[in-house]
Amino acid sequence: MKLFVMLLTCLAAARAETHVLVVAGLGGEREYEQRFSTWAGELGKLSGAQVLAGAAASRDGIRSALAQIAKSVTPQDDFVLVLIGHGTFDGVEYRFALPGPDITAIELADWLNRIPAGRQVVVNATSASGACMDVWRAPNRVVVTATKSGNERNATVFARYWVEALRDPAADTDKNETVTVLEAFHYAAEKTKKFYESQKRLATEHPQISDAGGIAGRIYLARFGATEKARTDPAKRALLARREQLEQEIDKLKHEKAAMPLPEYKKRLEALLIELAKTQAEIDR
Repeated sequence: MKLFVMLLTCLAAARAETHVLVVAGLGGEREYEQRFSTWAGELGKLSGAQVLAGAAASRDGIRSALAQIAKSVTPQDDFVLVLIGHGTFDGVEYRFALPGPDITAIELADWLNRIPAGRQVVVNATSASGACMDVWRAPNRVVVTATKSGNERNATVFARYWVEALRDPAADTDKNETVTVLEAFHYAAEKTKKFYESQKRLATEHPQISDAGGIAGRIYLARFGATEKARTDPAKRALLARREQLEQEIDKLKHEKAAMPLPEYKKRLEALLIELAKTQAEIDR
């Protein structure tokens, strides 16, 4: 019976998909337009994302794309939205600059709430993006912003390093050949900090993350090396799904540690670690 349940878990994990939408908005100047479009294109190639740029990155275009995603995703899926471009904040309302009418944070929140994916990630790499944090925060949603508030209005570089995190194995801090949302955030935030230090400039952006559900460390954005190769091997695909499931269960257990007796925590953690080691041994054969 235990083996049957394990197989069902692996099959469910294997069926789950990650849907990614990347939007490159207006930059105000040609230099920024090119920069934003390039970053969005690179991110699309790295993540297999749908990319909206230029005239396609309109208010109607984004609404239509999100509506289509809402029809195709399931509660077992993950959804990732990345906004690259220029944002504004007038002290009351955040707006993402687009060809034609801009989109407000409140409008985007409404559209995001209609997507039934079990887990969502929203990365707003625009200026003034910090103003969106409270509007978008939700139990099943990780929110990442390039700035700490709506008052940091200068052009940002965070998106550059978010893209870099998905192709640089150095972002994989636990060396399991995958990059999670949390790992990508820490990598990009540190790189952003070092950028301003190297330029001897006062930092005008301070990235932040909201992860009330503790899921950022359990959502995978990129895979490297043997892990990526194994995903094309039907015999190992279920094992990889099981490994990711076990890693997620371990992260969840650590998040819940304070709410349980220490002996119970240690017992459950040991069992998960043993099963993880056995699964990895099967993958390495």
